[in-house]
Amino acid sequence: MSEFQVFLQLGFEHILDFAGYDHILFIVALCAIYRVEQWKKVLVLVTAFTIGHSITLALAALEVVKFKSEIIEFLIPLTILITALYHVFRMNPDQQKAAVNYTLALGFGLIHGLGFSTLLRAMIAPGDSGITPLLAFNIGVELGQILIVAIIMFIAYLVMNVFRAKQRDWVLFISGAAAGIALILLLESDLVAGLLK
Repeated sequence: MSEFQVFLQLGFEHILDFAGYDHILFIVALCAIYRVEQWKKVLVLVTAFTIGHSITLALAALEVVKFKSEIIEFLIPLTILITALYHVFRMNPDQQKAAVNYTLALGFGLIHGLGFSTLLRAMIAPGDSGITPLLAFNIGVELGQILIVAIIMFIAYLVMNVFRAKQRDWVLFISGAAAGIALILLLESDLVAGLLK
C-alpha cells in the first residue's frame, strides 16, 4: 500500500472512529436542520468544515502552531454545544443565513483540525515534507464525513417522510441530544475538571 493510501485510510477511519465520536457528533449536529432535498447545501457546509480543519491540521502537524491539548479538548465539545443550541433557536435552515452557517462550519473546523493534529504529527516520518500525508489524510476525513452525512440524511428522511415526524421535532431531538453529550464532554474535560478542584 502506498503512503497516500495509508494516510487516506487513516483519515477515513479516524473520522469514523467511535472512540473519538466528538467529530461525528459535530457533523450530526451541523446537519440536523437540513432535509434530504438540501443535500447540496449540506455538502458545501461539510466542505467548509473540512477546509477549516485542513488549515489548522496542516499548521499544527507541521508544528507551525501549537496549542495545549486541554484547551482543544475543551473547545471541541464547546463547538458542538454552540452548533446544537444555534439550531434549536434557528431550526429552519431557510431562516438562517447560509453565510453564517458556512462561517461557523469553517471556524469550528479550525478548532477540530487541532484535535486531529496530534495523531497525524506522530505518523509523519522525520524529514518528510508532510504534504502527501496531509493531503491524503484530509481526503480520507472528507470521505468519512460524507458517509456520516449520507447516513444522517437517510435517517432524517426516514424519520420525517416515512414515520411522519415533524422537522421541528427531529431538530429538537438531534440538537438536544448533541447538546447534552457536548455538555458532559465539557464537564469531563481536564480544563473544567481542574477549575472545579
